[in-house]
Amino acid sequence: MLLQLLCLVLGPSEHQTCDINCTELSLLLSRKRIRTFVIIDKPGQNWLISSNIRLELGGVDRPHYDEDVPDLILLRHGRSQWNQLNLFTGWHDVDLDAQGEAEARDAGRLLAESDLDLRILHTSLLTRAIRTAEISLYEASRSWLPVRRSWRLNERHYGDLTGKDKKETAEEFGMDQLKLWRRSYDVPPPPMPAGDPRSNALDPRYRDVAPEEIPMTECLKDVVARVTPYFADVIAEDLRREGVKGGAVLVVAHGNSIRALRKLLQNIDDDEIAELEIPTGIPYLMKLDDTLDVLEADYLGDPDAAAAAAETVARQAG
Repeated sequence: MLLQLLCLVLGPSEHQTCDINCTELSLLLSRKRIRTFVIIDKPGQNWLISSNIRLELGGVDRPHYDEDVPDLILLRHGRSQWNQLNLFTGWHDVDLDAQGEAEARDAGRLLAESDLDLRILHTSLLTRAIRTAEISLYEASRSWLPVRRSWRLNERHYGDLTGKDKKETAEEFGMDQLKLWRRSYDVPPPPMPAGDPRSNALDPRYRDVAPEEIPMTECLKDVVARVTPYFADVIAEDLRREGVKGGAVLVVAHGNSIRALRKLLQNIDDDEIAELEIPTGIPYLMKLDDTLDVLEADYLGDPDAAAAAAETVARQAG
């Protein structure tokens, strides 16, 4: 749904009228960038909201905290069994392989060597992310962290490509088509057929997810749309809650859900984010200010090792 808003934006700007979708509005609200907005009526639509409805966000001053909001650490799971076999994985649940477990331990050591005060963990519902978090936090002596898990942090759903060999897919459909499915921002692979045994519809971990929200295929744009409300409603609130205490928030997820978070936080454009390679098992530290803007960001540890790991991901046929 596209809303037309009359917004008073925090900062030097005056009132602005803009078209905005619900996802974008959710992110702006989470960052406290809008202190007042008026929804402008859209006659003839199926919905109608009175134009005098207002939302006040804590007065006219920019929110103030005793310290910056906490550091946010993004960690892609270690190499999985299907990564090793070069298969499209997506929502299919597989464990780490031996190398992936080693990557998780290395990530834990990097976290332990940093001065980060890890306080809250977020993961997807997929085993490879959960196990990466468990191993790395054990290595960092933080196994006791409270955990929040959400399907919204799951990997992108690869539709009918799920379980297929990436190189064989390239041979069948051509590299151009494969790249379009893998690295375009808004072109999803063919959907998984209805009733397919690979479907996640009956998986008990998704019992409380509305059936229409369980995808049959996704592009990166779809992942951004489902990750954004989770960031705005849950992760951002944890960042603020821990910020005054100097705590850090760790998110262990997947290549595409981490791309989605980085797009939101770093304002990366559609073409660039689709090409961004996310290495497995190397923590990415984002230092934020009190509006959740990124002040600086980089991988922990050796930058050459992070670049080499990203190149390894890029060399995969899919």
